[in-house]
Amino acid sequence: MANRLDPFAEDELVTLTGLDSALIGIGTQCGQVEIAIYSRELIIDAIVERDGMTREEAVEFVEYNIDQTYLGERTPIIVETTYYA
Repeated sequence: MANRLDPFAEDELVTLTGLDSALIGIGTQCGQVEIAIYSRELIIDAIVERDGMTREEAVEFVEYNIDQTYLGERTPIIVETTYYA
């Protein structure tokens, strides 16, 4: 059995490099392929810590470099875990 996180394996998850701490689960929908699920807030926190960015810089980085990225049918899901009323 292949490693589930091998990006070159045909049936493997696509993950976000360097953001393992933001991975909150693996999901699937009605017999579709498995997809990695990340917390947007944890991604931002990880980038602030890892890259030394301000929170605002990290949010902008995520908006332009992660939110806008399509990696095929296995593109990770980014979950917004903070709600504003």
